Amino acid sequence: MENSNRVAGNEGLVEADEVCLNEGKGKRLWKKMKYQLVEYHSLPGYLRDNEYIVGHYRSEWPLKQIFLSIFTIHNETLNVWTHLIGFFLFLALTIYTAMMVPSVVDFHSLQRFPDMLKRADLHKIHSELLTCLPSIPNMPHLQRLRDEIRTSLHSMDLLPSLSGWHIMELLNNCLPERFSHGNHSDVCVLRSMKEDVANLIAPLVFRPITRWPFFAFLGGAMFCLLASSTCHLLSCHSERLSYILLRLDYAGIAALISTSFYPPVYYSFMCNPFYCNLYLGFITILGIATVIASLLPFFQKPEFRSLRASLFFGMGFSGVAPIVHKLILFRDQPEALHTTGYELLMGAFYGLGALVYATRIPERWMPGKFDIAGHSHQLFHVLVVAGAFTHYRAGLIYLKWRDLKGC
Repeated sequence: MENSNRVAGNEGLVEADEVCLNEGKGKRLWKKMKYQLVEYHSLPGYLRDNEYIVGHYRSEWPLKQIFLSIFTIHNETLNVWTHLIGFFLFLALTIYTAMMVPSVVDFHSLQRFPDMLKRADLHKIHSELLTCLPSIPNMPHLQRLRDEIRTSLHSMDLLPSLSGWHIMELLNNCLPERFSHGNHSDVCVLRSMKEDVANLIAPLVFRPITRWPFFAFLGGAMFCLLASSTCHLLSCHSERLSYILLRLDYAGIAALISTSFYPPVYYSFMCNPFYCNLYLGFITILGIATVIASLLPFFQKPEFRSLRASLFFGMGFSGVAPIVHKLILFRDQPEALHTTGYELLMGAFYGLGALVYATRIPERWMPGKFDIAGHSHQLFHVLVVAGAFTHYRAGLIYLKWRDLKGC
């Protein structure tokens, strides 16, 4: 009897262990199944947006798994990375513009200028510089420069910080040719000092223009790209978070559109304060109204859908007036035509992106074939980055144009 009880007890323990083992396997299996990708028909209503993308959805995952999913394959992977890479691209462009584009001259770096002159034929370089310089405007002001080169640079830190676009261009065109037959030492020193000479001369010739409109555009672009990338990564967590991130995404689009007008409007009409303030004020007010309409829950009701669409359309269309006005005022300036060409190309990128996004091409032609790569939203993202970069190129032309010619 005792042995039979012991056997029965052991069998009960074995059964209990098997039950626990099965429960553990079931929990692991459920956890594995829970975070698998699902198809469109399994999604909750707030995640159903494009019925032509059939599968590979994440649905109501925990935040930890969502953050890790940035390195896995699903139908939002390229949506996240296209704009995340775009964000880092514009962050790099912002740093490059602040550090490399001629704007602020560090005259402390010119303390090495006399040492470079000592290693060269001072009389020869000085005479060649003065031969090149007469083609620079405001030549009478360069008499002070001649005295500075002949004596010392102790007073250079008192000079204003200005641009050197034109001086570098002039020295690049003039000095290399004139020194093509000189001795090797002079040529080497000339190459190392050319930028410093340009920065030295620039304060005597030009006045700087402000950079804030250009950096406002770069900030708006980075905000838009980062907000979009974050929305595509995290919106599958819950309905509440999806709602918040979508509003932020709309606000980012409004910020990009409105700040895109700052460089062309400001630099085109900086010499006409009335029109400059008029255009900037209008687009700023319209941009703020669009952001408010995007963020406030009151404006998310279906009856305000047409109002929200009209605000976005109005922001984009409002750029026609200042561009046409610029062409009328500066029709004889090549920079006006050049920048307008870039702006038309930017509009073509944005317009094509909006068309692809609205028509859901190409996935509507072959549902399920473009779930991972190639669907309309990914193409839209690429075109947005291309349009913003095109506008950046136009902004560089505006900066150089106004730095050289002023009003």
